[in-house]
Amino acid sequence: MGTSIREKYCYRISSLKMLIRFYLLLMPVLLLPEICAANATNVLRVGKGQSYGSIKAAIAASSHGDTVIISAGLYQEGNIIIDKSIFIQGEGKPILDGQLKFEILSVKANHVTIKGLVLKNSGRSAMDDPGAIKVYDASNVLIEGNTLLDNYFGVYLQYSKNCIVKNNFIRATQLLEHQSGNGIHCWKSDSLQIIGNKTYGHRDGIYFEFVTHSIIWRNLAYNNLRYGLHFMFSNDNAYISNLFKNNGAGVAVMFTKKVVMINNSFEDNLGDAAYGLLFKEISDCYLSGNKFIRNTTGIFFDGSNRIIIERNIFKENGWGMRLQANCMDNVIQLNNFLGNTFDMATNGSLTLNMFSENYWDKYQGYDLNRDKIGDVPYHPLSLYAVIVEQNPPAMLLYRSFMVNLLDQSEKLSPSLTPENFVDNKPSMAPHNL
Repeated sequence: MGTSIREKYCYRISSLKMLIRFYLLLMPVLLLPEICAANATNVLRVGKGQSYGSIKAAIAASSHGDTVIISAGLYQEGNIIIDKSIFIQGEGKPILDGQLKFEILSVKANHVTIKGLVLKNSGRSAMDDPGAIKVYDASNVLIEGNTLLDNYFGVYLQYSKNCIVKNNFIRATQLLEHQSGNGIHCWKSDSLQIIGNKTYGHRDGIYFEFVTHSIIWRNLAYNNLRYGLHFMFSNDNAYISNLFKNNGAGVAVMFTKKVVMINNSFEDNLGDAAYGLLFKEISDCYLSGNKFIRNTTGIFFDGSNRIIIERNIFKENGWGMRLQANCMDNVIQLNNFLGNTFDMATNGSLTLNMFSENYWDKYQGYDLNRDKIGDVPYHPLSLYAVIVEQNPPAMLLYRSFMVNLLDQSEKLSPSLTPENFVDNKPSMAPHNL
């Protein structure tokens, strides 16, 4: 098992490097709408005292490659359809108000840029999913530096390719999940970049379904009703340097393969069924440099296989990691487990995963040869964690004298915890992560 996993690990690192190079090469192409608009000769101005009194009139009069500049003010024009390759720029944060009735901007052309607008109060409908900005079957669309307030969906991309959603502030104030759509919703799309956005108060901060070859980078998703990030059936994507904080649950990854997650933070995602990260039915993924801090559960694995989890920090969680018995061929190595109530939990007796060189702050072994590796193997699964997994009400007895006695007895002579649930090379000191 070890050799094949190591080979796959090296292959995934190589694939990650290729992915990053791919996005660097792709960047000039994705920024093409902005470049074209900047060189446009025809500028149409909208607003009081300008050539056009409405946005719709300016768009109707424009040609491909033109720039439409919208002056400060309030615009209530219903649904505005962008069917030409134009650059739309707000000056002084003009407000486009959907009056809780209309989808505000519908993008139906390639090479469109939308910048500097405030869009609020889109219509609400579970039938057609209206949004503040909705992109229909278009490519090379740039949505940057906008403020989206109290919309049903914020930015919605469907059948889209090579689009950028960057540095937008997206906030909703609905109180129930069924009253709200997602902050950034992407469906059946490819080669997207979701960069530097703040999503607050939506059902899901960011949602991917059937999305491939895309990157989510430097976003902040907090106080969302369900998930900070939720993606399903979305393969070959990278999630780098994002913060998921105080959501109903942090991130849910379902029915997906070949995902890279690096340097993300999962913090304060608390509740009866909350977790920093949920992996359900996924495979061939790589996690490194992530921080799981003060979550009910740091990571919950269910039916997930061939995953490398290395150089992550699990700190002050209820459960650092819950690894169900239907998971196999996962490698958990070089991580720090600090101050968690339970470092590990599982629901079965068979373990087909590998632990190596993790730092466990509960480890009480010794290092006689001073190689910084404990001479005594460490069993991170406590007896009480097994009991609580099978009988949750038993958590009421946590920290009692009898529970401590049971755990100490199990460490001396393991009998009820899985024998192969073990780190044979525990680190004596925390890794410098």
